[in-house]
Amino acid sequence: MARYGDEVASLATPLRDPGDLDELVERAGPARVVLLGEASHGTHEFYTWRAALTRRLIEQQGFSFVAVEGDWPDCARVDRSVRGLPGEPADPREALLAYDRWPTWMWANEEVTDFCRWLRASNESRERPVGFHGLDVYSLWESLREILVHLREHDPDQVPAALAAYRCFEPFAEDPQSYAWATRFVSATCENEVVDLLVRLRERATAGAGEFAAWQNAEVVAGAEHYYRAMVHGGPRSWNVRDRHMDETLDRLLTHYGPEAKAVVWAHNTHVGDARATDQSRHGENTLGELARDRYGRDRVVLVGFGTHRGSVIAGDSWGAPMREMGVPPARPDSLEDVLHATAPSRALFVFPEDGPDLLTDELAHRAMGVVYRPDRERWGNYVPTVLGERYDAFLWFDETQAVRPLHPATIDTREPETFPSGV
Repeated sequence: MARYGDEVASLATPLRDPGDLDELVERAGPARVVLLGEASHGTHEFYTWRAALTRRLIEQQGFSFVAVEGDWPDCARVDRSVRGLPGEPADPREALLAYDRWPTWMWANEEVTDFCRWLRASNESRERPVGFHGLDVYSLWESLREILVHLREHDPDQVPAALAAYRCFEPFAEDPQSYAWATRFVSATCENEVVDLLVRLRERATAGAGEFAAWQNAEVVAGAEHYYRAMVHGGPRSWNVRDRHMDETLDRLLTHYGPEAKAVVWAHNTHVGDARATDQSRHGENTLGELARDRYGRDRVVLVGFGTHRGSVIAGDSWGAPMREMGVPPARPDSLEDVLHATAPSRALFVFPEDGPDLLTDELAHRAMGVVYRPDRERWGNYVPTVLGERYDAFLWFDETQAVRPLHPATIDTREPETFPSGV
């Protein structure tokens, strides 16, 4: 561990306030996509510093929208609020409270509320507002309902195709696991109905916001149907369906915003980092960060990881369990977090040079906490073997962290199945 001390000292910039992010803001400026991670979905410092960096990227580098590891319909309500559209909540907190599926605290928290209030105020003086969008694949039934509402108002001739898809899924009572198992054992699949709906909406998609939203909801339905069928077979297939869906959604958004558009993405480290620098690749998994580097070029993408040594976090001890504040024990010996605890400032920024020292080229265990978290498993789980300088372009370090502040009470409906591994 001591051998990394000089390397850490040469790379680390102490973080006291957002002004200390200058080097990263400059590095990220020319990028088309900047992906900002988190080592958990429930840590205050990850959310607040990610928001602080995003504010600077919007204000100083002209980034066009924020895309998060969240569902399209839920995030669309927030988007309409931060744009200040007529009839939408003047306070984005109301839109965030509508996130009603476990794990609600991922986006329905005070930290995201603070950012979205800032974004709404900032948008008031912008000719083209900065958007807030969801990349994820889970909202099958919500997206189907959104499509039906849109078509009934704007294109009644297409309603039968949407109803055919909706009625195909209806017997499964909005239970994705029931649908998934039915496709395995009974060959009951709604794929044809979904594809027909998607083709029709693709053909009608225009630059108009309403048509684009309907098309994207159809893409979510198609992605979710594929995801649930893949889920029951186990292995990396469902993970890859999900990350490829997020990659394709991000690319559609960039195209929709225009050739000069630039995106900030908020997601877990296990999606943001490049899988090829971890054992995820050896397990056959792709990640959003890897796909973005391949799609746009490594020089147009900046991947930023986050980490902590100890503290507290909001999570559940099983899928759908009541959320609670949990202690995060000190990181295991010889992990990246253990090294940084011993050698780095308590809060620090690392922007990686092209030719990195051993800290960036050695493989070290790197902590990953999901919405399902069990601190007692720290010694043999919750870590991803990582070559730091290949997985990310920069890293934000917080030695001791606190839990986020949820907007919702602890008990909430689950509905969706667990994401492998451990709900990230």
